[in-house]
Amino acid sequence: MITARSRVAAVIGHPIAHSLSPALHQAGFASLDADWVYVAFDVAPGQGAAALTAMRTLGLGGLSVTMPHKQDVARAVDRLDPAAAALDSVNTVAVADDGALVGSSTDGAGFVASLVAAGHGVEGRRVCIIGAGGAARSIVDAVARAGAACIHVVNRTVATAEQAAALGGDRGFVGGERDIADAEVVVNTTPLGMHGELACDPALLHGGQVVADIVYRPRRTPWLADAAERGAATVEGLGMLVHQAALQQQIWLGRLPDIATMTAAAMAAVEPSR
Repeated sequence: MITARSRVAAVIGHPIAHSLSPALHQAGFASLDADWVYVAFDVAPGQGAAALTAMRTLGLGGLSVTMPHKQDVARAVDRLDPAAAALDSVNTVAVADDGALVGSSTDGAGFVASLVAAGHGVEGRRVCIIGAGGAARSIVDAVARAGAACIHVVNRTVATAEQAAALGGDRGFVGGERDIADAEVVVNTTPLGMHGELACDPALLHGGQVVADIVYRPRRTPWLADAAERGAATVEGLGMLVHQAALQQQIWLGRLPDIATMTAAAMAAVEPSR
């Protein structure tokens, strides 16, 4: 039951009506028996900093941040964690013991956690990332922190690929098709799978690789299906969505929610007829 003592967390973005975050987080809170409620606020572009002021005023317990506010919020919080500082992007805001608003980025760490949950680590492995947008940048940063041996970024615009690869330090490089074929872990961060398009020529994929797609609608993209047919192990994008949300709750409550419960809620939201 919601009472006057219930803590409130929220997601801000624009648009936001399509967000799965309320279903995910409410399931996570329930698994912890936490007296928290999670809602969504449609916040107009340019109003991210104002949303932080509202967070302070209303006493919100936590905030999830999605497009187009991640950078604005990163520049308006009181402190940043290392990943958020490197990315100049925040997807999580928590209230510290001293009242400061602390910005974090759990996207990349959530991706790495989803790989580990599927039985695949990145430490010492060759990773190739297709795409160079915000999601790609967070994953480059996270797999570098997780100890990847090398990270190649493949993107149509070389300058953008260079910026993303730089987050990998001396292990980050601009790559091409040969690097996709040579990689042990291949990650598609583009939205192509949402439209049934392929992230690369499937002939570049093969057994012995781990092939991941961050798209979760559909859960199994045609690219992942082709990869599986060629003998690769595949990881669906729903895992990243669940794990980044679970890491947010760990920041807010100090406890990790039940991943299976959150996964079930996410699957029901993505495929409600099943």
